[in-house]
Amino acid sequence: MDANLNAEGGRLTPGRFAIYTLLVLVALYYLAPLYVMVTTSLKTLEQIREGNLLDFPLHPNTVAWGKAWSTACTGVRCEGLQPYFWNSVKMVIPAVLLSSLIGSLNGYVLAHWRFRGSNVVFTALMVGCFIPFQVVILPMARLLGMAELANTTSGLVLVHIIYGVAFTTLFFRNYYVSVPEELVNAARIDGAGFFTIYRRIIFPLSLPIFMVCFIWQFTQIWNDFLFGVVFGGSDAQPVTVALNNLVNTSTGVTEYNVNMAAAIIAALPTLVLYMVAGKYFVRGLTAGAVKG
Repeated sequence: MDANLNAEGGRLTPGRFAIYTLLVLVALYYLAPLYVMVTTSLKTLEQIREGNLLDFPLHPNTVAWGKAWSTACTGVRCEGLQPYFWNSVKMVIPAVLLSSLIGSLNGYVLAHWRFRGSNVVFTALMVGCFIPFQVVILPMARLLGMAELANTTSGLVLVHIIYGVAFTTLFFRNYYVSVPEELVNAARIDGAGFFTIYRRIIFPLSLPIFMVCFIWQFTQIWNDFLFGVVFGGSDAQPVTVALNNLVNTSTGVTEYNVNMAAAIIAALPTLVLYMVAGKYFVRGLTAGAVKG
């Protein structure tokens, strides 16, 4: 019977063929824009004007990539995306690490150190996940002005930490609820305190949910445009703002190959992150889905 099941499982049935065909078509549909971007970035302007959008580059070259990185004009400055790319790196790394760590501690408290009003606090944090970016712009601008962090990378880091803590707390709290309460109580009986329990028991179990928060926060912060354009000064703007300025620069001839190369450069870190760690994101989300 097992042999029959294995033989049937390896056979390409009409149903499986239809599913595989559908999956291939969907993959091609979603990969088509990326193909167009990559091929356009490798074409010359002459081929772009004279050829078809789907044509393969006749003479592939990376001149557009070099210009997008180092010499393309983003408004009145012609330094390419390079300085803004590193602005995003300097912003995203501390913001991701700190918001994830704070969310981990908050989730630990809300899951295993209940206090009066803890449910109210958790509800307020959940509400914070649904507050639009536009609502917090004015109060956040006032806060940054009072802290003398306006138009700085440190100010953008603070903004993303504050806005991201609601999400990370929600993720960690739901994950830590699945950690048996008896394990924490046993540690308390043995004399372990708040940070000892966190360091010895909770933190070692947290790798899957930390990966979820890292990927989630990295994607949200790296791709953010609104906070970057509002709170980032001329020397602290992230790569998304520079990309918008580059594409919308009206002087000279529109260089579509440079624009496409710049868009890929801006999106490359998140693409690489999902290709490398995407499976951990799914595992982390499902790890705390069932208590016990």
